[in-house]
Formats: sequence, structure tokens, C-alpha cells
Amino acid sequence: MLFLCPHNAAKSILAAAYFDQQASARGLPFRADSAGTDPDAHPSPAVVAALQDEGIDVTGHRPWRVTGEDLMNASRVISLGCELGDLPQSDRRVDQWDDVPPASRDLAAARDAIQRHVDELLDELAGDDQKRATYG
Repeated sequence: MLFLCPHNAAKSILAAAYFDQQASARGLPFRADSAGTDPDAHPSPAVVAALQDEGIDVTGHRPWRVTGEDLMNASRVISLGCELGDLPQSDRRVDQWDDVPPASRDLAAARDAIQRHVDELLDELAGDDQKRATYG
């Protein structure tokens, strides 16, 4: 799973962190990463602090620009406000979570929206994983 936001400094970091935390808690074998189309030099200090308050350490994250290889290696791509025309061409499924507000404007609302989306995505993936186990 690859989460994208323009600066790879807030929303995509939140999404990847929550995805990994919740997938692990559910015992699911999925993991996520994040990238940006125009990455900042550093993650948002407010996002790093908010995640640390929840016991999630992203202090080692360094924003990076998404590459065609990143897209090809992802099982699925989730865009949180990226201009998709700027992305390298890929045959990967791209979902858009355009209803997530900027974390710089309302971090609590962004976190809530991302957590809701992550829960729905993991419900979907858990169902798909169960179907594969049942039907091979």
C-alpha cells in the first residue's frame, strides 16, 4: 500500500502510520509506505508530535518523491490530494481520498477522516484476504 500526498509531510504519513498500526492489530499481513509529488524537507512537527502522543514513532521518516518504481511495487495507491496527472504512469489501482482536509488547517479532522478511511480499507482487505483463504 502506498499513500501519497503532495508534500509527504502530513496526510500520507498519518495514513501509512495508522494503516500499519491497525493492520498489525488485526493480524493482517499488509504494510504501507508514503511518498509525495513535491516533498517537503521534513515531516510536519505537529503530525510527528500527534503520532508520538498515540505511541507511533515516525521521527525517522524523510519525505521523498514518488517514483515509477514505487508505484509498480505498491499493491495499491491511495492519493490524498495529489495531482494524479503528475504521477508516473502505472497500472496500479489508485484511490482518491479527496475529502481529507489539510492537516495544517485542522489536524484533528484530518486524523479522523484518515482513520475512517483506513478502517474501511482494512475491512475491505480483510474480506479479500478471507476470500482468498476460503476459495484459494
